[in-house]
Amino acid sequence: MQQIPLGSQGLVTSTLGLGCMGMSAFYGGATEAGSVETIRRALDLGVTLFDTAEAYGPFENEKLLGRTLGADRDRVVVASKFASDFTDEGTPIGLDGSPEHARRAIDRSLTHLGTDHVDLWYLHRADPNVPIEDTIGAMSEAVTAGKARYIGVSETSAETLRRAHATFPITAIQSEFSLFERDAEHNGVLDTARELGIGFVPFSPLGRGFLSGTLTRKYDLPEGDARRNLPRFSDQAIDANLRIVEALKAIADEEGVTTAQLALAWLIQAGTVPIPGTTKASRAEENTAAADLALTPDDLERIEAASPHGVATGTRNTEAGMARDRG
Repeated sequence: MQQIPLGSQGLVTSTLGLGCMGMSAFYGGATEAGSVETIRRALDLGVTLFDTAEAYGPFENEKLLGRTLGADRDRVVVASKFASDFTDEGTPIGLDGSPEHARRAIDRSLTHLGTDHVDLWYLHRADPNVPIEDTIGAMSEAVTAGKARYIGVSETSAETLRRAHATFPITAIQSEFSLFERDAEHNGVLDTARELGIGFVPFSPLGRGFLSGTLTRKYDLPEGDARRNLPRFSDQAIDANLRIVEALKAIADEEGVTTAQLALAWLIQAGTVPIPGTTKASRAEENTAAADLALTPDDLERIEAASPHGVATGTRNTEAGMARDRG
């Protein structure tokens, strides 16, 4: 897979990465054996960006990724995040963007990942009670100390992104962005990232699974899967949202690709580096193949008509609480 710059600070990653959250948290049905197989298969396919966070487990996802990468750790980009504090046993304490917490969090992540540095260290959620300059200043100390190579932010406004970048160079911003959730194109965040040379990493690039084309009702999701409680999977929303998926599937069928590949190719062609999550090696194979799909202007026009901004039901405006907690 092609390796490309992520942002303008020198970090290089694969065209798309692997989001590891669902292997340890929030989305049911994962097994350690299946997760390990998926990570190893992604490595074989040339994926070099692996995304995790303290909150996924908590801690368990970082530990899983560290164990699985093993001797391959130094040939990949490990991205992790911090925001909420936890006891050492994993009990949530609450959002804490203080410099003191940042200093504790980086050391804890390094221990759980079994490494001496994180390649890309994100602020998972900005703490409204702490100036962003204070948090980013503490994160920059980790770069100076060699504990992080680059830093990023997640789910911030365009204004906060500017303030963060003015404090210390921000390499990437991570936010939800997909054909299902297109607010980043309209709230100034994507434009600001492009202006400042900051890479954009879409999480949930397949609409939390909707754009995989495999979900037709919320009960297709495993019991205990947090997505069952999301507005976009409600009985009122699911039929309307499936009509969007069907329209995109018609385009994908003509191209001889899957709906997921079409959706990921759209993001890649927009200059972003998506991190689709999966717990299946076969899905990793399907997703990474999207990097080889080139969309024509006609394709892009038809995709726009099938899934314009605001057409999906039950997306970010009604999921803000879950987004803050889970990313």
